[in-house]
Amino acid sequence: MKLFNTSLKVQGYPIDIASLKLNIRQSLNKDQFIRETDELRHSIFEFHKTHNIHYRQFLGSRLIKDWNDIPVMTKQSVQVNVSERLSDGFTLKNVYLNSTSGSSGHPFYFAKDKFSHAMTWAVIMNRYNRHGIDPNHSLQARFFGIPLNSRGYINEKIKDKLSNRVRFPVFDLSEKVLDKYLHTFTTKPFEYLNGYSSSLVLFAKHVTNRGFVLKDICPTLKLCITTSEICFPEDRFVMQKSFGVKVVNEYGAAELDLIAFEDEDLDWIMTNENLYFEVVDDNNNPVENGNEGKLLVTSLYNKAMPFIRYEIGDIVRIKREKKGNNQILESLIGRTNDIAVLPSGKKSPGLTFYYISKSLLEQGGFLKEFIIKQTRPDHFIFEYVASQELHENQKRKIRKKVDLYLEPGLECEFKRVDKIDRTKAGKLKHFQKLF
Repeated sequence: MKLFNTSLKVQGYPIDIASLKLNIRQSLNKDQFIRETDELRHSIFEFHKTHNIHYRQFLGSRLIKDWNDIPVMTKQSVQVNVSERLSDGFTLKNVYLNSTSGSSGHPFYFAKDKFSHAMTWAVIMNRYNRHGIDPNHSLQARFFGIPLNSRGYINEKIKDKLSNRVRFPVFDLSEKVLDKYLHTFTTKPFEYLNGYSSSLVLFAKHVTNRGFVLKDICPTLKLCITTSEICFPEDRFVMQKSFGVKVVNEYGAAELDLIAFEDEDLDWIMTNENLYFEVVDDNNNPVENGNEGKLLVTSLYNKAMPFIRYEIGDIVRIKREKKGNNQILESLIGRTNDIAVLPSGKKSPGLTFYYISKSLLEQGGFLKEFIIKQTRPDHFIFEYVASQELHENQKRKIRKKVDLYLEPGLECEFKRVDKIDRTKAGKLKHFQKLF
């Protein structure tokens, strides 16, 4: 029995129709796909302009002659009461209603019509199937947060049951807890892991420290899927060695859809079936594929609430070439609110510091986790959890790398801590600008 598909149908999500529509979209040739996508994006714009009073107010009296005249939506522009943002014919009772985690600093509630949400799941299952994973039958080990209030906790546990997954909460990742998690893999036939990159890396290091390869004690294991946080090459290497299976990266946004998912070649295949993507500069002018810029996303099917030329808050680079009708995400550089502004005026993604430090700090093998905080333009604090203090030679190497890749004269302070705080959702925010 396909329990997950059945649970979607019971809740009113037409997964069979969505899967058929997805198959039809994927069967189109290049010209047909482009033509249909253009029709879908203009159609969804006209729908919300006609049927959504909040969106009409947002558009105002602007003269819109072509697509680029449509104003860019931001998270702040949709942060009003969710019931006021619904299009005609939709209520809180006939939509999929949820909220973002707020890891970007702008949490809000959103709605999707049920067909749109079914299309999201059709794409997820399509991408998972390419790696031999079927959410209906493959048992998932889920390394995520979970609401701590009783109602939210119960709701998530019900979802876990219907979605064929066992949840491993990430708020406490002490060795004692990780030992319990490891033991669970000896008792259940997990086929894949799914969760935050930082939590899975920490679990992977624990498995290795205990002298195991996870697949040896859980032979049914096939895959590890990381999500919500950037997975660096070093992270992937640590996990693949510890887990004994391939690691692929997922990139999505709760209010939109699955945005990109790595295929068997580890190309980040974008979800052009459901979404229309644009990359723009700081003035919202289009940039050519291959150049970095802000990602704008249009949800092609969501009639409940408009997400049209919506600035998701990420800086990306998309490759010039495609795979069939799908664009390829070359890199997810960071969030627009995670940009470090240096004394010279130079701007650099905060994750640059993380990347520079990670390769050096992990050479000793004793580091568990760390984050970087910018307290002023020339001052950075490296907080780390480790079994011993960093020695001066390691600190000196990091400072030299910072001089080389960023600019000379920056102050680097190192602080060993017992624990690094996560967001309410359980994510680890690697870089924080505190001024």
